[in-house]
Amino acid sequence: MADKVKVATASLAGCFGCHMSLLDIDERIIDLVELVEFDRTPLTDIKEIGDCDVGIIEGGVCNAENVEVLREFRRHCKILVSMGACSINGGIPAMRNQYQLKECLEESYLHGMGVEDAQIPNDPEVPLLLNKVHPIHEVVKVDYFLPGCPPPADTIWTFLEELLSGEPIEFAYRQIHYD
Repeated sequence: MADKVKVATASLAGCFGCHMSLLDIDERIIDLVELVEFDRTPLTDIKEIGDCDVGIIEGGVCNAENVEVLREFRRHCKILVSMGACSINGGIPAMRNQYQLKECLEESYLHGMGVEDAQIPNDPEVPLLLNKVHPIHEVVKVDYFLPGCPPPADTIWTFLEELLSGEPIEFAYRQIHYD
C-alpha cells in the first residue's frame, strides 16, 4: 500500500462551520481515513504540525497568532487550501474592517450592553489583534480555494477525492453556486 497523504487542518477567525461540514461527509469519513493520515487538526487534537502534503485552513486572519499558524502551515504543507468564506474573503469576522480597531474594542468591552467592570483585555496571553481581518491569501500563497459558508459536505468530498486522485478538480455548477 502506498503511503497515505498527510493532511493538516486549522481554524483561524471563524465559526468552525467548515470543520463541521467536513464531518458531515458522514460515513465517507471512513473512506477518507483509508486515504489520509491526519496531522495537526482539531479532529485529532495534535497541536504541532509536521511536514504535510495538504493543509486546509478555515477562518480569516485577525490576530498575530493566526498569522503565525498560517505561515507555519504554508512552510510545512505542499498544498494549501483556503476553505470557506472567512478564509477566502474574511467572512463575517471582516465586518469589523469598516471600523477602527480602537472603536470596535471600546464598543465591545466598554460600552456594550450588559458590560460590567468595563476593561479592554490587556493580557500577554491574549493574541495581539490586527487592525483588520485578512483573507488568508493576503498573508500566504494559496493553492486552492473552496468556497461556501460553509462549503457543503459533498463539495468538500468531491474536492478531496479529486485532489487525492491527482485528477483535475472540477465542480458541478450546483456545488459552488449559492443563491
